[in-house]
Amino acid sequence: MSTLNVTEVGEPEWNSKPAWKLPGWAEPIIVATILFGAMFMTRRRNFRIFSKPSTQSGYLDSPDSNDSSDRLLSYDSDGSGEYEDTIFTSKFPPKRRNCCGMAVNMPNTSRFRNNLHSRILQRFPFLIEMFYWIINYAFYRFTSIASQAIFAKTGIWNVAQGHGISVLETEEFSLLSFLFPVHERDVQQWFMHGHKDALTVLNKAYALIHIPGTVGFICWYYYVAPSFDTFAVARRTMTLTNFCAFMTFIFYPCMPPRLLPKEYGFLDTVRHDDAQSVWMSGKYVNTLAAMPSMHFGYSFCIGMTLVYHSGLFRRTLEKGESRKSLFWKLFYLAFGIGYPAFILTVIVATANHYFMDAMVATFFVFFSFLCNKVFYVFIPLEDLLLYAIRAEKPIPTTGDRFHERGGRI
Repeated sequence: MSTLNVTEVGEPEWNSKPAWKLPGWAEPIIVATILFGAMFMTRRRNFRIFSKPSTQSGYLDSPDSNDSSDRLLSYDSDGSGEYEDTIFTSKFPPKRRNCCGMAVNMPNTSRFRNNLHSRILQRFPFLIEMFYWIINYAFYRFTSIASQAIFAKTGIWNVAQGHGISVLETEEFSLLSFLFPVHERDVQQWFMHGHKDALTVLNKAYALIHIPGTVGFICWYYYVAPSFDTFAVARRTMTLTNFCAFMTFIFYPCMPPRLLPKEYGFLDTVRHDDAQSVWMSGKYVNTLAAMPSMHFGYSFCIGMTLVYHSGLFRRTLEKGESRKSLFWKLFYLAFGIGYPAFILTVIVATANHYFMDAMVATFFVFFSFLCNKVFYVFIPLEDLLLYAIRAEKPIPTTGDRFHERGGRI
């Protein structure tokens, strides 16, 4: 492989003044507003937390109800097996889960349905989704610690820098170079020479869209998806994409272009504009996690979900779903294509990612979509956690208002 020639690349220049800075408290408030707004919008409206138990509805009242766990709940209907007597004599028969081809009997948490925290979950079922994403964020925080521990002897900074340079060389000189006709440096230089106002907008977009935009999408799609199964596919796909990326962050630290030596011609424009996100700073943030780009991974997954939601490429609709008008079909299609295209421009122009980062993220999204049901293996662990905290998992409200409005959202 040829070596990237950096002698012809001049050091980047940026003469504009830093743009306005969003206060540090603003981003958490934006995200919290989105989350608690979604909690309110997706609440179960016919349920009261402090009403008498006999007046409540919506819990798993029968052994045949599967709605709270992606329809993975089953019972021994033929009366045979180790738990035969328990199933037919107990008021709360054990749940039978299918896990890795085996039937596993788990505690039935419906006995805790009248506990206060169970009632709160039933009233606000979106709290479960918030819990899932807190776990995701915790795992991301862990990647920096784990990667530094693995490369402590060799020096993670030098390893990550080598990987970043290798990515540039692969894009320019390998057999895959035809996939990258435009170089990242040229994109940033185009914005820096004559389009600095546009680059300032991209700097802000990089900092402010990633977390609030993704959280906002999860909240919105939980509300409007035609069924919880459809929402769960999108959520599991994004989650598995996360974990694929996290494993890559740990074992393949990669320096973003903005941190490469100056002779490579990149500038950290986001930092120059003082536009850093509070979510992307701090002790446990992994700054050497360019490969893959989760900015693009999220946006691509969101975009493909919007294209599906448009209904343009589906011959059949889901139960209860009605066809959208041509305007809404084209709106979702345009947004589904335009959003990831915009994010791709953002991550490259701000020198935070390589084009290859986006390509790998795209592969991870497709892989995660095909394999998203792997998370079913964690359902028994969820049962045990709910049993430990004496809570019953609520039935999701996804699609309730969608159907009430005639499926036109």
